[in-house]
Amino acid sequence: MYKLAAVFSFLAAPVFATGLQIEVAGEGANGVITVDLLEDVAPNHVAHIAALAADGIYDNVVFHRVIDGFMAQTGDVQYGKAGGDTSRAGMGGSDKPDLKAEFSEVPYDRGIVGMARSSNPDSANSQFFIMFAPGHFLNGKYTVVGKVTDGMDVVDAIKLGLGPNGAVIGAPDVMRRVTVID
Repeated sequence: MYKLAAVFSFLAAPVFATGLQIEVAGEGANGVITVDLLEDVAPNHVAHIAALAADGIYDNVVFHRVIDGFMAQTGDVQYGKAGGDTSRAGMGGSDKPDLKAEFSEVPYDRGIVGMARSSNPDSANSQFFIMFAPGHFLNGKYTVVGKVTDGMDVVDAIKLGLGPNGAVIGAPDVMRRVTVID
């Protein structure tokens, strides 16, 4: 009986991705960024973004906020689709519920991927950011979901924002395709 219960609990457990491949194109960056997802650090956030990626929701979403020496933000699947009006990019999310924070001891170093949110710690949804440089003032305040393992040269080439709060002026670089990898 216990063996059968163990089998069923294993089958019911969520299957996590190990990473993402993000194909980027635009005026600044062109290439692939590989992200190792840290399911042991933030299992609910990782399952959430992996599900969005698997459904193709992140495809053709712009990098709407890019601050030199700090980070590049993307993932607004509601207002950030390339080819449309992206003037409200950064204000939206997916149709899935917001996530409860999963803070960790992983420091915000270069290449760390974190979840963007509002002033409410439990408001992360679809947007995420990639660090250009250490930003330890974010430690314990934003959920870490992954780290770039390949393609930091692509991250470094993402078109910088020159508008208010790092808003990208003109045509932003785009995540053409986001694929879940094992």
